[in-house]
Amino acid sequence: MNQIFAFLILSGILVSCMNGRINVVVNAAMSSAEAAVERAISLIAVVSLWLGIARVAEKAGLIDAMSKAIAPFFRWLFPSIPKGHPALGCILMNLSANMLGFGNAATPFGLKAMQELQSLNEHPDTASEAMCTFLAVNTSSVTLVPATIVALRSSAGSRNPSEIVGAVLFATTCSTIAAIIGDYIMRLINKKLR
Repeated sequence: MNQIFAFLILSGILVSCMNGRINVVVNAAMSSAEAAVERAISLIAVVSLWLGIARVAEKAGLIDAMSKAIAPFFRWLFPSIPKGHPALGCILMNLSANMLGFGNAATPFGLKAMQELQSLNEHPDTASEAMCTFLAVNTSSVTLVPATIVALRSSAGSRNPSEIVGAVLFATTCSTIAAIIGDYIMRLINKKLR
């Protein structure tokens, strides 16, 4: 991917030099850099607010309560994880934080979950079924509150930055259902091939 982007950038610069329009490339680079800095600064306030809410939710036990509410479903989804194993707790905390749109809070739980799942893995050089399932569900994760997208829309001056919540909930629910079905089918295929 790096080589493709390097090729595109260098060929664009080369073509602009050959056509005598290097000033267009320089102006576009400078205005894009300025816009990126402005967007980053405007996002600081919104991201700080959401990180504060995430911290309060974590301290108040909201993420833990969501974890307990969805625990029975995840026992079915991850049958190879022994009851009470730390991996299940990390998975539940990660997915609960993702559901609330707190990606920054979810990432450490996801990394810890993979580490715990690796400790259960009989073949350390190959991802286990539980690892594949977690990756599929984590990637497609249902999002109840898309905090980052709302923050980006707000910083871009949207009149109603939260109007996409319903669409995001629908799309992420569909993607999670598709991921679970796909994972289940792949498990069946894998068992038949053994």
